Amino acid sequence: MLEYRYDTQLLIEGEHLSEDDIHDYIAENIPGDCLLAVGDEDLIKIHYHTNIPWKVLEYCASLGEIFDIVVEDMERQANGLHG
Repeated sequence: MLEYRYDTQLLIEGEHLSEDDIHDYIAENIPGDCLLAVGDEDLIKIHYHTNIPWKVLEYCASLGEIFDIVVEDMERQANGLHG
């Protein structure tokens, strides 16, 4: 069994976005691992493994428009099922 089950990926489009601030908020407030927050002040790509992907989506939606959202169940994938 994986410690963090859901691979959560999305894009945030907004204004004056800070990849460092976003990274730090998620790391400090939402348990998980393998966090990436990369981009510029208008577009940030998020990748994160967590058990509560809805918290990542909720936070990111508060910063701007979120899209290209993918939440995959890595445990199902490890068992040969669709994520």
